[in-house]
Order: sequence, then C-alpha cells, then structure tokens
Amino acid sequence: MKINIWFAVSLLLVLLACEKDKSAANIQNPAEIRLEFSQLLDDYYDGSMALDPLKATAAGDARFNAVFPNYLSKSYKDSSIAFYTRFKAKGEKFENQYLSAVDSISKAVLLWDCNINLERLKYRGELFPIDQMWSRNLAMGQFASGTSAQPFKTVEDYENWLQRLDGFVIWLQTAEQRMKEGARIRYILPSSLILKVVPQLSAMTNKNIEAHLFYAPVKNFPKSFSQEDKERLEQAYSNMLKERLIPAFTSLHDYVSTDYLQAGRNSSGIDAIPNGKEYYQFAIKKYTTTNLSAKEIHQIGLDEVARILSEMEKVKEEVGFEGDLVSFFDHVRENKQLMPFTTPEQVIENFNKIHNKMKPKLRALFSEEPKTGFIVKRTETFREASASAEYNLGSLKDDRPGIFYVPIPDATAYNTYSDESLFLHEAIPGHHYQIALTQENDSLPKFRKILWYSAYGEGWALYTESLGKELGLYDDPYQYFGNLSAEMHRAIRLVVDTGLHAMGWTREQAIQYSLENEAESKASITSEIERYMANPGQALSYKIGQLKIMELRARAEQALGDEFDIKEFHHMVLQTGCIPLAILEEQIDQWIKSRASTKIET
Repeated sequence: MKINIWFAVSLLLVLLACEKDKSAANIQNPAEIRLEFSQLLDDYYDGSMALDPLKATAAGDARFNAVFPNYLSKSYKDSSIAFYTRFKAKGEKFENQYLSAVDSISKAVLLWDCNINLERLKYRGELFPIDQMWSRNLAMGQFASGTSAQPFKTVEDYENWLQRLDGFVIWLQTAEQRMKEGARIRYILPSSLILKVVPQLSAMTNKNIEAHLFYAPVKNFPKSFSQEDKERLEQAYSNMLKERLIPAFTSLHDYVSTDYLQAGRNSSGIDAIPNGKEYYQFAIKKYTTTNLSAKEIHQIGLDEVARILSEMEKVKEEVGFEGDLVSFFDHVRENKQLMPFTTPEQVIENFNKIHNKMKPKLRALFSEEPKTGFIVKRTETFREASASAEYNLGSLKDDRPGIFYVPIPDATAYNTYSDESLFLHEAIPGHHYQIALTQENDSLPKFRKILWYSAYGEGWALYTESLGKELGLYDDPYQYFGNLSAEMHRAIRLVVDTGLHAMGWTREQAIQYSLENEAESKASITSEIERYMANPGQALSYKIGQLKIMELRARAEQALGDEFDIKEFHHMVLQTGCIPLAILEEQIDQWIKSRASTKIET
C-alpha cells in the first residue's frame, strides 16, 4: 500500500504542477510562451518517469528506484489515460509560430507520443503480462542480478530494492489473475511461447535461497557496509524471498505450466485474438512510426529479399563456390577459416582492429563524434550463452563508457564473417553515435533523450551497416556477405512478421521461409520467429527505418548534386534524437530546401 500511495502522490504532484500554470493561449510574450513550453516538457519528463519507474531506473533517474506500480491494474491504466490526455491537450495549445525550431519538433514528438500511447491503451495489453522475451519479470531479473541499472551501492539502495520487490510481488499476483481472465476470452499466448515461459518461471521457484537470482545482491555487499546492516539486510532479503517472492512465482508457475498451457492457442499470429487485426495495424504504426499496411510491408520485404539474394549470388561467384545459395549458407556457417580464434581476447581484439581500420574514414562521413567513451567487452559469462551482441549506453557525467558487449561462449567456434557489419550496427557509428550524441545534445529537452522509437533507432543502426565500403570495410567478400546476411535477416522480418500476424502464416511456415533465405541456424531462426510472435510489429522497425533514411539521403543527393555534404546530412539526422520517421522526413526536407536555396543564391 505504501508503494501505491507513493506512486499516486508522485503522479498527482506532477499533474497538479501543470494546472497552476497559465494557459499558453493567454500569453502574448513569445519568451514567456517558450518558457512555459519548456516547463511543460520538463513536467512531461517527470510525469513519464513517475508513470514508469522501471524506465526511470534504466535511464539513470534514481528518484523512483523503490517503486514498482501495479502496471496491470485498472487504476494504473486510468491514470495513464488521464496523463496522456492531459499533456496532449496542453501541448496542442502552443502555436508553432511562437516556438523555436527545436521546440516545434518537441511539440510534434510530444503529441505523437501522447497519441500513440492513448491508442495503445485502447487494447487489452494487460492480459499479456508475460512472455518469453519482453516482459517486466525478465527486466526485474536483470535488475536483481546486481549488474544492470538498479544500483546496489548503499544501504538505501538495498532498502529501495526491497520496497520495489513489494510492488513486484503484487504485480506477479495480478499477472496470474490477468492471464486467467485472458484465457477465458482467448486473449492468450500461443502454446509454443508458453512452453518457453515455463522454465523461466520454474527457475524463480528455487527454494534454495542462497542460489536464487534475487538473492544475488546479498552476496555482493559493499565492503563499506557495517556488520549490523549486513545481518539486517540479509534477514530481510531472506524473508522476502521465502515468504513472498518465491510463493508468488510458484503460484504463477503452477498455473502457467498447467491450465494456461493447456488453454494456449495453436495459432501463431496476433490476428487470432479478439480485435487482433486492429491491434496489429496499431503495432505497425507504433513500431514503424508510419501508416503502412501489412500488405505493403509484406511486398517491400519480398522485394528486398529478392534484391539481396541477387547480391549474395554475386559474392558466391566471386569466392568461386560451386553449388546453390543454400549450400553456400552452410559453407559460410561451417567454414573453419572464418573461425580463426582460440581465446575470447582475440575476438575482442579483432573488433578493436575493425575500429582502428575505419577511424580515418569516419572523419570523412561525420563532423562530430561522441565525447562519451567507448569500449568492447565480452558479455558476462552468466548470460552469454543465450545473449546477442548489444550496446549499453554510457554516461559522460559519470565517466562511464558506452559498451559493445560480445557473447563468446566458445572462441574456437566464433565465426567472424559478420563482424564488420555487427560493429557498425551495435557500436560505431551505429548505436554509440546515435545514443551518445543524443545524450550529449544540450539543445534537446530531457524527455526526448529517453525516447526510443525503433524505426529511427534501429533504422539508423541498420543504415550505418551500408556505410561499410565508404568506411574502408567489406574489402573481404565474406565480410560483405556478412553485411548482406545481416540486411537479409531484417528484410525477412518484413515478410514473416506480416505473414504471421496478418496473412495466416504458421510458425512452421515462417521458420521454413527463413531457412531458405538466410544463413542462420534453425535453432536461431526458431528463436527469432517466436520473438516476432511475442511482440508483433517490433521486427518491422529495422528495415523500414533503414529504407527511409536511405531514401532521404538519395533525395538530398539528387536535389543538391555537388553541394551535397554527407557529413552535414548525418549531422541533420543525428541531431534530432530519436523521433518518428515522418518528423525526421520533414526536418530533412526543410534542410534540403534551405541548402537548395543557398545553392541558387551562390
């Protein structure tokens, strides 16, 4: 109850603070209007953090580290609707003529964010509280490990986590109730996904307290803690696990592994649930930030798959491989010459060599680079067996570098054929440039620094893979094939995601299509297809975003001719931070028009 009251009070204070401001419509002084608008954006940031404390923690905002609201409750949903409705109305009152260029973009982003969230809240997402990849119980497991965003440095940090677990237990209990409600109306996961969830929940029912993931912080008390604090916290954590957390996980596991599994649907696509077709169209809009239809995206995917297959055939011929393309996929996967390493350190060093090789060319494509540091690290051993390569943002303020994590469970089996494209995407100039430059951009309001629209963020990272040759990479045909394979993987997503959720494809059909068109293993492909089943539409964002950025670059090159400056174009894309594609397109078109006018004058 303490947590729910604290959450409600925090949110109420933010909303009340907005009420005391004068209406923008009654202010004539542009400076006062801009000041009020700036306050509105700050209030939106604060309210967003209060509304989603886990997101706040992940963003480094420690104000709500003790809070876990019941995201699945009706009161939470009502509060969310009220929040976005209020800020949408307030944002609409400001006229662009009184705002700066940056503020005008911020207004458009604010309204888009409010609208897409209000549209999301029309659906019964609370009836799908748990899946095998994306749900909050998994995020809490990462936090509990002590190696993620939740801090465990002070006694207060440890007490905050205990309070957060109070709310998490309520969430687990509510999740079970919501899943039962969903099962009654066929708002339920496919059986193949439920089978993946069961062992995840089972691992959390371990009654050996000291071996439990959520006991990990107790094993890593800072040396500065007094013996009294250690003993008190150890007892409190043991009691929490024994009396509340493990029983909640056990009850949920017992239900999911029996009744819920038996009720699981045989269909693979989201269109099989009530209002599923409408929901998928919303998901497309949410993740691509466009109004494209499933049919249009499916065709884009088919066209891209055909184009990339043609390029792959050229590489196969270049290396002199005799056989069909599917056989070439196997050749690349199993080629021992592409597995030259014996230690993880050699894998890391290879990525550093890639970085050094491209450094001189980076200056030709980018006018700025992040001040935030950057390093390549091996993924921690406890999670690398099932982890993908990933980028974790750093912090200039805290002198924490951005980290490109590489899983290396077996260095002797590590295949290098996609390393160059992987580095471009996850590290430089992909996510590190995009995320770090956004964090360092003081002209952006706080709320825009924490937004994540996949079409822009993943679209940019995939676009940077296409810069390999300009950066002096891909001179090895196998590395270029790795780039094509990575792009093919994202093109296939357009076909299979829409196939699953809008065209009646089965899980097995999607797996087979992927096997026929890319060099991934069947186990990896199966995991990918199930990922798309769990989160409809998300997989569409990469390729749609990349294609839009490439389209905008081509448009600028054609319009500006010899006056086109690739460094300036990249600056214009990156300076906006993560925004919907339509807003990005508007900004680039305005830049093209401005540069074209300058060209005519000179």
